[in-house]
Amino acid sequence: MTISSAHKLNASDAREHFSDVMNQVGIKGERIILQRNGKDLVAVVPVEDLELLEALEDRMDVEAAKHALKVRGSLPWGQVKTKLGL
Repeated sequence: MTISSAHKLNASDAREHFSDVMNQVGIKGERIILQRNGKDLVAVVPVEDLELLEALEDRMDVEAAKHALKVRGSLPWGQVKTKLGL
């Protein structure tokens, strides 16, 4: 199986050649976009890419939380839980 230079693959072809897709991604570190009806549907990425994405999301969440704590009129967590009946 040959994957185009754009690293895009029809989902049904990916299903037929799943072990090849896993090798391209897991061993060679390539990113592959799976398409259905010519439209990008999902991406298969190396675990390292996923871990980096999750770390970036965590950092963004921490920054948003720090900002929210500085905003005037914010409520302590205990009050929020009480208002929500938790």
